[in-house]
Amino acid sequence: MIAVLGLIVGVVVGLLVRPEVPAVVEPYLPAVFGGFRAMLDGIFVDKVFVVSFLSNVVVAALIVFLGDKLGVGAQLSTGVVVVLGIRIFSNAAAIRRHVFRA
Repeated sequence: MIAVLGLIVGVVVGLLVRPEVPAVVEPYLPAVFGGFRAMLDGIFVDKVFVVSFLSNVVVAALIVFLGDKLGVGAQLSTGVVVVLGIRIFSNAAAIRRHVFRA
């Protein structure tokens, strides 16, 4: 019951506050959440963060570029968005578990 109430409160607050993330920052959210998660877990290494961030950006750009050249750019772009969304949610879940010990 508490989870349902939390969900309802979160949706209502989201609708009232209408938080906006600038479009320029959106591609970097998975890396930010991943870095924050690693920091909370005590395993953050700045070199690993930078290399992972840059390699993820390059791979995502290459996938979308290749998809555009093959004529399936929209599908591959959607795939990249889905994968990055999954990473955001998995990192957010790990952060939640760490913060609330649940």
